[in-house]
Amino acid sequence: MTMTDSGKNLLRAIQMYDFYLVDLNLYLDTHPNDRRALAKFNEYREKRQMAHEAYLEKCGPLTAVQNSSDEHFDWVDDPWPWERSAN
Repeated sequence: MTMTDSGKNLLRAIQMYDFYLVDLNLYLDTHPNDRRALAKFNEYREKRQMAHEAYLEKCGPLTAVQNSSDEHFDWVDDPWPWERSAN
């Protein structure tokens, strides 16, 4: 399976949302009562989840624990997300 442009865009979106979430997590560790930051955290968490589900449907698993088959370990199907052909 080759990654399409939409698959690449979804992977980039997941990476972007992961960055936002880590950054907001660090901020919220020291500012737990900041409602705007918490609202942004929840917004990006939801967007990340939607992008991740779309990626999983379109391109397959990002991690081995997301194997979706009882008959075949689809995690080993090429290309893996970090392989050059996938980027």
